[in-house]
Amino acid sequence: MNTNGHPEHPSESATTDGLTISPSLDLVAQAAQVPAEASLVDGRMILITAIASGLGLLAALASVVLVRLIALITNVSFYQRFSLDTIAPAGNHLGPWVVVVPVVGALIVGFMARYGSKAIRGHGIPEAMEQVLSNESRIPARLTFLKPLSAAISIGTGGPFGAEGPIIATGGALGSLIGQVLSVSTVERKTLLAAGAAAGMAATFGSPISAVLLAVELLLFEYRARSIIPVALASVVAAGMRIALDGSQPVFGMSVLAAPTLSGLACYALLGCLMGLASAAVTRLVYAIEDGFERLPIHWMWWPAIGALAVGGVGYFCPDTLGVGYYNITAMLSGKLAAGAVLFLCLMKLLSWSVSLGSGTSGGTLAPLFTIGGGIAGVVDLGRIRVRDHAAASEPVAAFGRLFNRLCCVVLVDAAFDHDREDRASRRSPSNGLYCRYARSDSGSRHRVAVPSQPIGRGYGGKRPPLDRIRGRRQQPPRLPCA
Repeated sequence: MNTNGHPEHPSESATTDGLTISPSLDLVAQAAQVPAEASLVDGRMILITAIASGLGLLAALASVVLVRLIALITNVSFYQRFSLDTIAPAGNHLGPWVVVVPVVGALIVGFMARYGSKAIRGHGIPEAMEQVLSNESRIPARLTFLKPLSAAISIGTGGPFGAEGPIIATGGALGSLIGQVLSVSTVERKTLLAAGAAAGMAATFGSPISAVLLAVELLLFEYRARSIIPVALASVVAAGMRIALDGSQPVFGMSVLAAPTLSGLACYALLGCLMGLASAAVTRLVYAIEDGFERLPIHWMWWPAIGALAVGGVGYFCPDTLGVGYYNITAMLSGKLAAGAVLFLCLMKLLSWSVSLGSGTSGGTLAPLFTIGGGIAGVVDLGRIRVRDHAAASEPVAAFGRLFNRLCCVVLVDAAFDHDREDRASRRSPSNGLYCRYARSDSGSRHRVAVPSQPIGRGYGGKRPPLDRIRGRRQQPPRLPCA
């Protein structure tokens, strides 16, 4: 302890007797001056666990509703029919009028952001992190329906986003809302928020393990039984509901892969370095586009419509960039796309997604990053050339996870997501480890703030953000509640 009674080392500032997962946030806990508390399982924790389990059920149902709503808006926008059947926008026959559809959706989203809540902008994860760090995990109740509705409009009208980010944000908003209605502490409310977010991811991909680790690294910032058990059970319940509603098949099916050889592992290490460079470049590209929109002499309400012009223009020449595009990822994994087609799709998706995201519209980043990362790896591997006796289809399946990992700076999620997503016969832990380590070290040396924490790390409205003040040791850390 120093003369002011504060801990001299970050490790002494932990708010529980558990292990802090995010050491860079220890100074936030130190500034909050929250005393250490025991993490023993008691009756209160059992109650929170029961609430979190019910929250997992609600998040799974919300996931189904959002997916159906996206399908409905897609059918109405591109095919002029009322249907809940999932269909890709690429098969439309609108011709040049396809450029107008994303603009109309973006105008609606911009209107909702200005007169509803500005927090619907972005892909959801940074907004949840910001509420945990600066607002005692209190997410406004209106975001519970504004965020999924705006995301459904954006994606359903051709936005190149995934539904997973908005589903995670919706689950977190549900958890926060329940925590505000009930008489719970700030720590318990944060646990419910993280449980809802993890349940949303588990319901989307059927990956409860990676969902828990995502919540630990991005929302809980610690590892202890009092937090992990409710989040884990919420994720399991949500994954079980997904199996009951959609079956147990993986989201991205692929064939069985042979074990990698030593030469294959060396190629994985090189590809990991390449993905680290790619993630740094993509992050800086998004920053540059966002800064460009900030300099426009018009209200930010109109920015999504300007970004949608790029979405519609790219979608006219490359219709497969419109919408979520899970079928593109499946095609890459199954080797049905030629190297030239993969490269074209990767570049067009990157252009459409980065401009649209930089404009501040609503939508998730996971699906487009899967497409971009898998496309880069597929081109490096020249489509389907084998590395000795190891099938080249393993390159995209690992690489799109690597790119998401680098942009999110979430190491544990990366390996577990592959473990959850793939069939047992196709798991590749050695190559996962090499990808993870080389790509993270390469990317981390080139940019400090990841895409999910971008609004926190860079700040809004020209203000110096909390994480910059924390990392700049010369200034006093802010007094933010983080238990």
